Amino acid sequence: MHFEGFDQSDFDTFKIEGLDRRMGAIQERIRPKFQTIGLELTTELTEAAETEMFLHIAKHARRTVNPPQDTWLAIAANKRGYKQHPHFQVGLFDDHVFIWLAFIYELPNKTEIAKNFLEEFENVSKTIPNDFYISLDHMKKEAKAMDSMGKQGLLAALKRFRDVKKAEFLVGQQIQANDPILTDGDKFLSVVKDTFKTLMPLYKISLLQK
Repeated sequence: MHFEGFDQSDFDTFKIEGLDRRMGAIQERIRPKFQTIGLELTTELTEAAETEMFLHIAKHARRTVNPPQDTWLAIAANKRGYKQHPHFQVGLFDDHVFIWLAFIYELPNKTEIAKNFLEEFENVSKTIPNDFYISLDHMKKEAKAMDSMGKQGLLAALKRFRDVKKAEFLVGQQIQANDPILTDGDKFLSVVKDTFKTLMPLYKISLLQK
Protein backbone atom coordinates (compact mmCIF):
# COMPACT_ATOMS: atom_id res chain seq x y z
CA MET A 1 0.00 0.00 0.00
CA HIS A 2 1.32 3.44 -0.96
CA PHE A 3 1.48 6.26 1.59
CA GLU A 4 -0.29 9.32 0.19
CA GLY A 5 0.67 11.70 2.99
CA PHE A 6 -1.05 13.41 5.89
CA ASP A 7 -3.91 15.90 5.50
CA GLN A 8 -5.71 18.40 7.71
CA SER A 9 -8.25 15.84 8.90
CA ASP A 10 -5.44 13.88 10.53
CA PHE A 11 -4.48 16.90 12.63
CA ASP A 12 -8.13 17.78 13.28
CA THR A 13 -8.45 14.39 14.99
CA PHE A 14 -7.02 15.97 18.13
CA LYS A 15 -9.83 18.52 18.27
CA ILE A 16 -12.49 15.81 18.59
CA GLU A 17 -14.04 15.79 22.06
CA GLY A 18 -14.29 12.60 24.11
CA LEU A 19 -11.97 9.63 24.49
CA ASP A 20 -14.02 7.13 22.49
CA ARG A 21 -14.69 9.47 19.59
CA ARG A 22 -11.10 10.64 19.32
CA MET A 23 -9.75 7.10 19.60
CA GLY A 24 -12.14 6.02 16.86
CA ALA A 25 -10.82 8.75 14.59
CA ILE A 26 -7.20 7.82 15.36
CA GLN A 27 -7.92 4.20 14.48
CA GLU A 28 -9.75 5.14 11.28
CA ARG A 29 -7.62 8.01 9.96
CA ILE A 30 -4.10 7.69 11.32
CA ARG A 31 -3.28 4.10 12.26
CA PRO A 32 -3.59 2.76 8.69
CA LYS A 33 -1.07 5.41 7.58
CA PHE A 34 1.24 4.49 10.44
CA GLN A 35 1.02 0.85 9.43
CA THR A 36 1.98 1.66 5.84
CA ILE A 37 4.90 3.96 6.57
CA GLY A 38 5.98 1.97 9.61
CA LEU A 39 6.53 -1.23 7.67
CA GLU A 40 8.72 0.57 5.14
CA LEU A 41 10.70 2.37 7.83
CA THR A 42 11.17 -0.84 9.83
CA THR A 43 12.78 -2.52 6.83
CA GLU A 44 15.13 0.43 6.34
CA LEU A 45 16.06 0.64 10.02
CA THR A 46 16.68 -3.10 10.29
CA GLU A 47 19.27 -2.79 7.55
CA ALA A 48 20.84 0.39 8.93
CA ALA A 49 20.97 -0.80 12.54
CA GLU A 50 22.20 -4.25 11.52
CA THR A 51 19.70 -5.86 13.86
CA GLU A 52 16.04 -6.76 13.52
CA MET A 53 13.71 -3.85 14.30
CA PHE A 54 10.01 -4.09 15.13
CA LEU A 55 7.06 -1.76 14.55
CA HIS A 56 4.84 -0.66 17.44
CA ILE A 57 1.81 1.60 17.03
CA ALA A 58 0.58 3.47 20.10
CA LYS A 59 -2.58 1.96 21.55
CA HIS A 60 -3.22 4.48 24.36
CA ALA A 61 -4.62 1.52 26.29
CA ARG A 62 -4.12 3.06 29.74
CA ARG A 63 -6.40 6.00 29.00
CA THR A 64 -9.84 5.86 30.58
CA VAL A 65 -11.01 9.50 30.52
CA ASN A 66 -8.73 12.01 28.82
CA PRO A 67 -8.27 11.61 25.06
CA PRO A 68 -4.67 11.52 23.77
CA GLN A 69 -3.10 14.81 22.65
CA ASP A 70 -0.84 13.01 20.18
CA THR A 71 -0.26 9.60 18.66
CA TRP A 72 2.75 7.86 17.16
CA LEU A 73 4.47 4.82 15.78
CA ALA A 74 7.69 3.55 17.33
CA ILE A 75 10.37 1.25 15.93
CA ALA A 76 12.69 -0.58 18.31
CA ALA A 77 14.93 -3.64 18.47
CA ASN A 78 12.46 -5.45 20.69
CA LYS A 79 9.34 -7.29 19.60
CA ARG A 80 7.44 -6.94 22.88
CA GLY A 81 7.78 -3.22 23.50
CA TYR A 82 9.70 -0.03 22.86
CA LYS A 83 9.52 2.28 25.88
CA GLN A 84 12.39 0.57 27.70
CA HIS A 85 14.61 0.76 24.62
CA PRO A 86 16.06 3.47 22.39
CA HIS A 87 13.54 3.84 19.58
CA PHE A 88 12.61 5.82 16.50
CA GLN A 89 9.27 7.66 16.40
CA VAL A 90 6.98 9.30 13.88
CA GLY A 91 3.88 10.94 15.29
CA LEU A 92 1.39 13.79 15.28
CA PHE A 93 0.19 16.53 17.58
CA ASP A 94 -2.62 18.79 16.37
CA ASP A 95 -0.19 21.23 14.75
CA HIS A 96 2.91 19.28 13.69
CA VAL A 97 4.52 15.95 12.87
CA PHE A 98 7.49 14.83 14.95
CA ILE A 99 10.32 12.57 13.82
CA TRP A 100 12.41 11.47 16.79
CA LEU A 101 15.15 9.23 17.99
CA ALA A 102 13.76 8.85 21.49
CA PHE A 103 15.26 8.01 24.86
CA ILE A 104 12.46 8.26 27.41
CA TYR A 105 12.36 7.89 31.18
CA GLU A 106 11.31 4.22 31.15
CA LEU A 107 14.79 3.22 29.97
CA PRO A 108 16.31 1.02 32.70
CA ASN A 109 19.86 1.94 31.59
CA LYS A 110 19.18 5.64 31.02
CA THR A 111 22.19 6.74 33.06
CA GLU A 112 24.57 4.52 31.09
CA ILE A 113 23.22 5.83 27.78
CA ALA A 114 23.65 9.41 28.96
CA LYS A 115 27.24 8.65 29.99
CA ASN A 116 27.90 7.21 26.53
CA PHE A 117 26.66 10.44 24.96
CA LEU A 118 28.72 12.60 27.31
CA GLU A 119 31.87 10.56 26.74
CA GLU A 120 31.30 10.84 22.98
CA PHE A 121 30.06 14.42 23.20
CA GLU A 122 32.12 15.82 20.32
CA ASN A 123 30.83 13.12 17.99
CA VAL A 124 27.28 13.59 19.29
CA SER A 125 27.31 17.35 18.77
CA LYS A 126 28.76 16.99 15.26
CA THR A 127 26.12 14.42 14.33
CA ILE A 128 23.12 16.63 15.12
CA PRO A 129 22.47 19.24 12.39
CA ASN A 130 21.64 22.82 13.42
CA ASP A 131 18.12 22.58 11.97
CA PHE A 132 17.22 19.56 14.12
CA TYR A 133 15.29 19.86 17.38
CA ILE A 134 15.79 18.58 20.93
CA SER A 135 12.87 17.66 23.19
CA LEU A 136 13.25 16.96 26.89
CA ASP A 137 9.74 15.57 27.43
CA HIS A 138 7.90 13.37 24.92
CA MET A 139 4.53 14.39 26.35
CA LYS A 140 4.99 18.08 25.52
CA LYS A 141 5.00 19.90 22.20
CA GLU A 142 7.91 22.12 23.13
CA ALA A 143 11.27 21.49 21.51
CA LYS A 144 14.35 23.64 21.00
CA ALA A 145 16.26 24.04 17.75
CA MET A 146 19.88 22.98 17.91
CA ASP A 147 21.05 26.27 16.43
CA SER A 148 19.50 28.12 19.38
CA MET A 149 20.73 25.65 22.01
CA GLY A 150 24.32 25.45 20.86
CA LYS A 151 26.84 22.97 22.23
CA GLN A 152 26.46 24.24 25.79
CA GLY A 153 22.70 23.80 25.69
CA LEU A 154 23.10 20.29 24.32
CA LEU A 155 25.64 19.47 27.02
CA ALA A 156 23.27 20.73 29.72
CA ALA A 157 20.40 18.66 28.26
CA LEU A 158 22.51 15.49 28.31
CA LYS A 159 23.66 16.10 31.89
CA ARG A 160 20.05 16.58 32.93
CA PHE A 161 19.15 13.37 31.08
CA ARG A 162 21.85 11.61 33.12
CA ASP A 163 21.03 13.11 36.51
CA VAL A 164 17.24 13.55 36.64
CA LYS A 165 15.18 10.37 36.93
CA LYS A 166 12.26 11.58 34.78
CA ALA A 167 14.42 13.48 32.28
CA GLU A 168 14.24 12.46 28.64
CA PHE A 169 16.19 13.13 25.46
CA LEU A 170 14.59 13.15 22.02
CA VAL A 171 16.33 14.43 18.89
CA GLY A 172 15.08 14.85 15.36
CA GLN A 173 12.75 17.01 13.32
CA GLN A 174 9.38 18.73 13.53
CA ILE A 175 7.27 19.57 10.48
CA GLN A 176 4.38 22.01 10.85
CA ALA A 177 0.93 20.81 9.82
CA ASN A 178 0.66 23.36 6.99
CA ASP A 179 3.94 22.30 5.34
CA PRO A 180 3.09 21.00 1.84
CA ILE A 181 5.68 18.24 2.14
CA LEU A 182 3.27 16.37 4.43
CA THR A 183 0.78 15.92 1.59
CA ASP A 184 3.41 14.21 -0.59
CA GLY A 185 3.94 10.75 0.83
CA ASP A 186 7.16 10.03 -1.08
CA LYS A 187 8.81 13.33 -0.13
CA PHE A 188 7.77 12.98 3.49
CA LEU A 189 9.13 9.43 3.72
CA SER A 190 12.36 10.64 2.18
CA VAL A 191 12.70 13.25 4.93
CA VAL A 192 12.01 10.65 7.62
CA LYS A 193 14.54 8.22 6.17
CA ASP A 194 17.18 10.94 5.87
CA THR A 195 16.49 12.01 9.48
CA PHE A 196 16.88 8.48 10.81
CA LYS A 197 20.01 7.94 8.70
CA THR A 198 21.53 11.08 10.23
CA LEU A 199 20.62 9.90 13.74
CA MET A 200 21.75 6.28 13.37
CA PRO A 201 25.26 7.03 14.74
CA LEU A 202 23.63 8.33 17.95
CA TYR A 203 21.51 5.20 18.18
CA LYS A 204 24.66 3.08 17.92
CA ILE A 205 26.50 5.19 20.51
CA SER A 206 23.59 4.63 22.90
CA LEU A 207 24.11 0.88 22.66
CA LEU A 208 27.83 0.89 23.44
CA GLN A 209 28.82 -1.39 26.30
CA LYS A 210 31.51 0.16 28.49
